Amino acid sequence: MNIISQNCQTSPASIPVPGENSRIRKVLIVGGAGYIGGAVVPHLLQSGFGVRDLDLLVYGHENVVLTKLQQPNYDFLFGDMGDRETLERALADVTDVVLLAGLVGDPITGKYPQAAREINDLSLMRCIETLNGKGLDRVIFVSTCSNYGLIAENQTADEEFALNPLSLYAKAKVQCERHLLSLRGKVDYSPVVLRFATAFGLAPRMRFDLTVNEFTRDLFLDKELLVYDAHTWRPYCHVRDFARLIETVLLAPSETIAFELFNAGSDANNHTKQNIVDLVQSMLPNRRVAYRENSSDPRNYRVNFAKLNRIFGFECQYSVEDGIREIIWALKNHLLDDVDTRRNFHGNYDLVRTKAEQA
Repeated sequence: MNIISQNCQTSPASIPVPGENSRIRKVLIVGGAGYIGGAVVPHLLQSGFGVRDLDLLVYGHENVVLTKLQQPNYDFLFGDMGDRETLERALADVTDVVLLAGLVGDPITGKYPQAAREINDLSLMRCIETLNGKGLDRVIFVSTCSNYGLIAENQTADEEFALNPLSLYAKAKVQCERHLLSLRGKVDYSPVVLRFATAFGLAPRMRFDLTVNEFTRDLFLDKELLVYDAHTWRPYCHVRDFARLIETVLLAPSETIAFELFNAGSDANNHTKQNIVDLVQSMLPNRRVAYRENSSDPRNYRVNFAKLNRIFGFECQYSVEDGIREIIWALKNHLLDDVDTRRNFHGNYDLVRTKAEQA
């Protein structure tokens, strides 16, 4: 049986639908109980939006929902975005949709290829098919900069750069991007694609299978950190900056964002893994690090985020150094002592719930 909170009859949010005085902006966050959703949901609530969270909770992270149930204008619906009946319920009185859901990352999709296809391909496409005709304002699809895959050392990838997805995860994202952007003239909402950089920073469902977070914790605990391909590049972005960006896109004029694609992050947060190690060691000196080459992950890409600033005037507020500092603070204050005993809660390692087990 699907579970829906009793918090549905809360007072309306304060953000009106553009051009209307009678409707209030209520955003459906598909996958809002995850790592990035943990920053997006409270930010939108604080900004005056109503939020409904639809999540299948495949990592057994349901307790993060309990921390939000007392928030005004928030409600939660358990279920699969690819189930039409569930999604129809989730879309009731919603004005906008943010598509965060999926098996996120190369390792988890490689470990569970069938589940990845069911969720990242089939369920997501069924979800998108259901969105038309619902009177939505905009649909934000969260994609990934991993779509660039492997590029030359002297290049940076803007939104027009050739894509080179190397994993099931990135290939599914590219397929969905292309499908959404092909719907011009066929749907009654304004879709926009955000290619997210690699996330870092504190959040309720903290993940330590991501580079900045993992390196910081391992070195804080004085473990020997093993770093593969230290000179490969990635862009990084704090989860709170992602939350600010999603609000920015929700509030932007439709003609500015409709059928547009944006790299989401900051030029200043392009780093090699070696850079990340050096930044952590500047705060945690004399830690042990070992290096190896030729890992199974060949990705190496720097990304250009100029379009984001040009169109929205958007700049990230948080540096990688800021993320390292706050994680060290949380570790020092024993806020993350359960990472080893709740390994799967703190990383996308194993599925504890499949679609077949959702009833």
